[in-house]
Amino acid sequence: MKKITLLLLTSLMMVTLSAQKMGTNKKAVIESVEKHKENLIKISDSIWTFAETAFNESKSAEVLAKYAEANGLNVTRGVADIPTAFTATYGSGKPVISILGEFDALPGLSQKTVPTKDPRIDGAPGHGCGHNMFGAASLGAAIAIKEQIEAGKLKGTVKFLGTPAEEKYFAKVWMVKAGLWDDVDVNISWHPSSKIEADVQSGLSLIDFIVEFTGQAAHASADPWNGRSASDALELYTTGINYYREHIRPTSRIHYHIQDGGQVVNVVPDYSKIWVRVRDPKRKIMLPTYEQVKKMAEGAAIMANVDYKISLVSGIYETLVNRSGGEIMQKNLELLGPISYTEEETVFGKAIQKATGKPEIGMDSEIKPLRETEENPGGGSTDVGDVSWNVPNINLGVTVAPKDTPWHSWAVVACGAMSIGHKGMIYASKAMAMTMTDLFENPKLIEKVKEEYKTRKGDEKYEAMIDGPPPIGGN
Repeated sequence: MKKITLLLLTSLMMVTLSAQKMGTNKKAVIESVEKHKENLIKISDSIWTFAETAFNESKSAEVLAKYAEANGLNVTRGVADIPTAFTATYGSGKPVISILGEFDALPGLSQKTVPTKDPRIDGAPGHGCGHNMFGAASLGAAIAIKEQIEAGKLKGTVKFLGTPAEEKYFAKVWMVKAGLWDDVDVNISWHPSSKIEADVQSGLSLIDFIVEFTGQAAHASADPWNGRSASDALELYTTGINYYREHIRPTSRIHYHIQDGGQVVNVVPDYSKIWVRVRDPKRKIMLPTYEQVKKMAEGAAIMANVDYKISLVSGIYETLVNRSGGEIMQKNLELLGPISYTEEETVFGKAIQKATGKPEIGMDSEIKPLRETEENPGGGSTDVGDVSWNVPNINLGVTVAPKDTPWHSWAVVACGAMSIGHKGMIYASKAMAMTMTDLFENPKLIEKVKEEYKTRKGDEKYEAMIDGPPPIGGN
């Protein structure tokens, strides 16, 4: 009993000390997020239910845009020729601080809010990366800043960007090309995670392309000598890719997905199609690998005596880290302190860990120290990287699922529409609003963040890795 009392007193003292360190504006943005909390949760849960995939997020985008409008932000829909992309702004003049909001789901990950695999709708999409929470939390932070600008407490412009298709196609690349960050001083972003930290690690650059082989159909038994098999070319191509894996950098990755390998067994296929992806932590290393993998498609076509075509889908940069921004975010995380969980939430988290073969330890709610930035980090890729090469970016990760949860899985979906996910989302909204407050209040912080951005970018010129309009409808 004494131990519990001591822990409660210690926690109360930490909260009191944090409150004393917070300025008036930070207290106000926290109060704003709390005021909008139930509505933000409803928005997040609605997007979780819609579970719309890349460029199909019409309901998800609209629920965010409508709430932005209802709270006095000026919304422009269909930016960058993308129906589900939009901006929501408020204020005037400098600084201009932007914040990202994603909302697309992943195919095949539908899941109920239960800690064992149980699809809500068989075969349907689900938010296995937590983007339902991503968009809602960021909008909450933008509204909190808007209210402070409106009250005359802060000066400048806040800009929320609704950014679709992060999981496939990477819409931010087209949005960058359309100039949507040209007037921005600093960008803020976050991502759902299984830990809380100011994120000062990069991601992997990548490039996506389609290879199509075209040959001559024939009867597979009666006269196969009259056929030229596009399927043979595809198999030769994937064999070449797999042999090539030994000879690429350990940091590089090559993935592929066969989209069409022929339709029936008794016909020599005259068409085949494969989606290929090449990654590396450094774009300058990724690009030569990409060029070699493209050459191999020609080789496969020659061996199978077929024609081939390569079509670029899109490519993205690695994230340009900004440690100065990370330090600002880190201080705000420490002010907020860790997330606390109920016994029921801990039981739920442990059940997910049991179902996924992980140690049953529940959620990791501690604030991680600011880590050293790794030269070659592992992990995934994000089109936030392209934003970060055009404007300084400050990034954050917040716990919305149990420790060691497999990402892009049913387990993340299960947490995304219940209290574990809700708590992380609201926490992220507060942390970002507090960090934005620092930037609006202190121009010197913006200068410091910008100086690091310029130093890290150096003389490299950004070139969007796209060829043509966004592939709306998958075209």
